[in-house]
Amino acid sequence: MKKLQKMNEIAWACGVLLCAFGVALATKANLGLSMIAAPPYILHLFMDNFFPWYSQGTSEYIWQGVLLIVMCIIVRRFRVKYLLTFGCAVIFGLAVDGFLWLLGGSAAYATLAARIIAFIISEIITAIAIACYFRTDMPLPVYELVVSEIAKCYSLNLNKVKQANDIIMLVISVVLALVLNRSFAGIGIGTIIITLVNASLIALAGKIMDTYCDFSPRFPQLIAWLKK
Repeated sequence: MKKLQKMNEIAWACGVLLCAFGVALATKANLGLSMIAAPPYILHLFMDNFFPWYSQGTSEYIWQGVLLIVMCIIVRRFRVKYLLTFGCAVIFGLAVDGFLWLLGGSAAYATLAARIIAFIISEIITAIAIACYFRTDMPLPVYELVVSEIAKCYSLNLNKVKQANDIIMLVISVVLALVLNRSFAGIGIGTIIITLVNASLIALAGKIMDTYCDFSPRFPQLIAWLKK
């Protein structure tokens, strides 16, 4: 079977949009977001009481911008190309708000069955999105960039840095939820399920994608510049 050719940049665009759609669906499911998506959502719930314009998508790219600044302090380096990653965060945030609007707002679905179905679909879509990210040479999402740059700067094992980052994000999520909202809104059984199955789903999605797609770049000069 002939593979789809030169899917590198397309995979990046699919990753951004599908991940945003996955977050929007998970929000509608209201069974708990991933430890990565939970902090900006929790901040959104708090800030929305004072600033109606502070949407979930806005909270996403502001939170990612803060993480980017913290990363620059930790690695003691700033590269202009990091701004491209923040640009990706802005697009992602706008997409989250756009999908929530298309889905009728951020309120949870009325029935438990609808919420469970939305959660399952969101998990599958998010796994595909992350698998797309892993196969592109375009700017990484802030969450992945933070892990990658810290590991590279201090010659640490990437998986261990990722695990440490996940634990830190989970702790931050719990603290923010209790301190700001005095509830566990944004954290739930879904958060635990995501933690347990996400890696396997991403691996499966990637295996299927590798069967049908070639991820060489359509614009090799652009990719070469981004890798400098």
